Amino acid sequence: MLLSISLILAGLVALYFGAEWLVKGASSLAIRLGMTPLVAGLTVVAFGTSSPELVVSLTAAFNGATDIALGNVVGSNIFNVAVILGLTAAIVPLKVEFQLLKFDTPFMIAISGLFLWFFRDRSITTLEGGIFFAILITYLVINVRLAKKQVTPHVAEEYNGELAALATQAKEPLWKSLILIAIGLAVLIAGSRAFVIGAVNIARSYGISEAIIGLTIVAAGTSLPELASSLVAAFRQQADIAIGNIVGSNIFNILAILGLSGLIAGPLNGPGITNFDLWVMLGISAALLPLLWTGFRITRWEGLALLASYGGYLFKIWPK
Repeated sequence: MLLSISLILAGLVALYFGAEWLVKGASSLAIRLGMTPLVAGLTVVAFGTSSPELVVSLTAAFNGATDIALGNVVGSNIFNVAVILGLTAAIVPLKVEFQLLKFDTPFMIAISGLFLWFFRDRSITTLEGGIFFAILITYLVINVRLAKKQVTPHVAEEYNGELAALATQAKEPLWKSLILIAIGLAVLIAGSRAFVIGAVNIARSYGISEAIIGLTIVAAGTSLPELASSLVAAFRQQADIAIGNIVGSNIFNILAILGLSGLIAGPLNGPGITNFDLWVMLGISAALLPLLWTGFRITRWEGLALLASYGGYLFKIWPK
């Protein structure tokens, strides 16, 4: 048991730093290639923070632990909104100006509904994975085009300030960015393997289903980069980045992680994922829409309500 806990802790540390290095290297490379800080933030940074979920789900799928792979996606999407956004808003109320969220948030809800439809037979096939991935490419193209038209000066300033260091770093030799990317990927892969092995061992030792472990421990662990980046952005009064990271991550979790996992290691069977888990994911995502549209603000009380909803979810699913 001690070995399994050590593997999980070591894996968490490796996932966190691997994601950090990957995001820094990839963002620097993106800016070097001519991306604006805004576009790099909406694509490379927002999705880079989801790299732990991607690598862990792929590793779990290849090891036959598809309940963990799917539970990681469902659980991460619930954790991102209920805990990360809830905690962030409870500490620093978030006022959003980014009109793009009017598109992204409904889109996140729509693809969550599509996931429920595809997963009605408790499986994501290779074809369905391909559809998810094709939608992701389309979404990225639309997102970048809308961002260039709808961004306000304040939001542009947020992203420029956040990625100013990376813009400077982009002037450094190309090999430094490539080394950061390579090291980040290697550490992510090693960390994900240790994390999945430890989580599966604990699940089997205590008789807890792999689905529950994926929905809770694995989902929370792989969401650490989103937690860190959203809290830092909120404290810097960069609410658009804080919320954009969460919405972008949830979209990436479904379209990229399930898309790639389904294409490469499909079909993904998840008999341990219940309708309750799926409807909570959809419901917590849908709850974000009225919160954002009521004055484009998430108050401290709304943040606390989101946190309480996660506590209720854990109480319901955790074995008594």
